[in-house]
Amino acid sequence: MIHTTSRVLVSDLREHVGQAVSVSGWVNTLHLQGKMQFVVVRDHTGMVQVTHRRGGEGDAVEAALEDLTSESAVRITGRVVDNPIVKLGGLEILPESVEVLNRAETPLPIDDRTGLEGRLDWRFLDVRRRPQAQLLFAVQTTLEQGMREYAYLQGCTEMHTPKLMGTASESGAEVFELGYFDRSAYLAQSPQFFKQMAIAAGIDRLFEIGPVFRAEPSFTSRHATEFTGVDVELAWINGFEDVMAFEEQMLTHALSKVADAHGEAIRETFGVDVAVPTTPFPRITMAETQKILRARGWDPEGVKEDLDPEGEREIAAHVREEFGHEWVFVTHYPKNIRPFYHMRPEDEPGVTLSFDLLWKGLEVTTGAQREHRYDVLLKQAAEKGMSTEPMQDYLNAFRYGCPPHGGLGMGLGRVLMVMLGLDSIREATFLFRGPNRLTP
Repeated sequence: MIHTTSRVLVSDLREHVGQAVSVSGWVNTLHLQGKMQFVVVRDHTGMVQVTHRRGGEGDAVEAALEDLTSESAVRITGRVVDNPIVKLGGLEILPESVEVLNRAETPLPIDDRTGLEGRLDWRFLDVRRRPQAQLLFAVQTTLEQGMREYAYLQGCTEMHTPKLMGTASESGAEVFELGYFDRSAYLAQSPQFFKQMAIAAGIDRLFEIGPVFRAEPSFTSRHATEFTGVDVELAWINGFEDVMAFEEQMLTHALSKVADAHGEAIRETFGVDVAVPTTPFPRITMAETQKILRARGWDPEGVKEDLDPEGEREIAAHVREEFGHEWVFVTHYPKNIRPFYHMRPEDEPGVTLSFDLLWKGLEVTTGAQREHRYDVLLKQAAEKGMSTEPMQDYLNAFRYGCPPHGGLGMGLGRVLMVMLGLDSIREATFLFRGPNRLTP
């Protein structure tokens, strides 16, 4: 079929008043009355009313509109006219032809009352029907663009590291095992070891945005078994302060891009303001954090080494009261709860040169200066009772002149979740993966 008019987006219709245009989209609502037929058509940029006066017998447009169902994919060609009574932009289309490209079955499997799990079962319809979801992915695109842009300006190389590993990587978190020909392979929980190898390969600064896999049976609103990680590694650093400074500048750059491009839409759709934070972000040591929290009644037995979600929220509340800031770096975590490759300061060997970044009480990043000295790495691995044999490829990277370096890993979904005030990371992901969800 030949189409003489090329597609016009709903957001551009104002420029075509009086002209014949072709609009492609989905049927949002139908009001088929005695004399008039009203159909609202939606594309990814907005909605337009199509208005047709019934012509009776032999009226092809009337018959086509009568046969439509909600969410059918259509192409409607007609004239754009001004009509101030119409709520949708004061415009309407008087149709000359209606093409049904794919008629939707009825009834739809989800509606406005469907709960989150039901919506996730039909995620393509859920995203299509809700402007919030459409906006979320536009915001994600701008956020990533801003982070990449900052990284490029700082001379970073973008890398792509393997997601299949021959040995289970870092200690601690669980890994997924899968059959690999005649042996086992594991899905990477982080590009950690590979980005350190890139530093040893002479790549001065690098970043990667890619999938990360965690086999943790966590059913919280903040955990997923597969998520998108934003990873950075910087060589020749003077300390982990360099890593924190890089991150706060990268986030500030990206958030100001989001605020410029989508601030108004986010306010209207999600009811939140995208605030561009001032730098530097507050920094509090873990020892100081625990002292502050215990004074507020957290962990009265004094047994917790790490922050639980309640502790994260409490310290965020303190930082808001004390500094008027939504972000905080908690630094110098105890060595017992950090991986063997985190560097420890010589004057305080019980802690690590590491940090977590919390935004409004949710941990969005973990980072550290890495230990780059081969003999120290062996000693710290042994201390944690780890066998170094499976990690020999990794450890070899430190035997032939590896510079001091540090980096960070950030969860993209968590950043979006906090930014847009969402209740769950399930909403901040296109197709969520969790212990109970491998579909669709």
